[in-house]
Amino acid sequence: MESSSTTRRGATRQKLYEAAVTLIAEKGFSATTVDEIAERAGVAKGTVYYNFKSKTELFEELLRHGVGLLTASLRAAAEETGERGGSKVEALDAMIRAGLVFIDRYPAFTQLYVAELWRTNRAWQSTLMVVRQEAVAVVEGVLREAIEGGELSGEIDVPLTAAALVGMVLVAALDWQAFQRERSIDDVHAALSRLLHGRVSGHR
Repeated sequence: MESSSTTRRGATRQKLYEAAVTLIAEKGFSATTVDEIAERAGVAKGTVYYNFKSKTELFEELLRHGVGLLTASLRAAAEETGERGGSKVEALDAMIRAGLVFIDRYPAFTQLYVAELWRTNRAWQSTLMVVRQEAVAVVEGVLREAIEGGELSGEIDVPLTAAALVGMVLVAALDWQAFQRERSIDDVHAALSRLLHGRVSGHR
């Protein structure tokens, strides 16, 4: 069982992640100071340095934590579909929805993650590549099982298709958040589901 100090430290880190992610999304990494993160989190500046050696380490852990949550929600969606006897394509569909739910809940984090993914000169680049691969690997695993089970064609390029599905959900959801807020999550999920099922061409 977790001790109360471990639980308290976890709660403090959560507050710091939330403060950092909103500030960095608003102002950028360089312009955000540790003082501002502490103030936004409602803690003393020393608390930040007690939990993280530097602002860079805080940000690296924030990326690891956030993508870890996304990966866990994708995995849970696939497992739940399997437990109720759903197909692998239904599992992929459930993962699309889980991704949308995650992004709806953590829009600032998602914006930050997508922006950082394409920067190559950052101290946390290798960490980001590792956590991104963990999220994509969950999708790759389900795609491979769908091919083995005959649900999808063996001609599919699994790594590229998995990356394309994750990218589609991330970018479509950010577009929804920024420009199409009047749409419901069901609307967005239905549109992406049609893409997954290959029904955009109009052929059934």
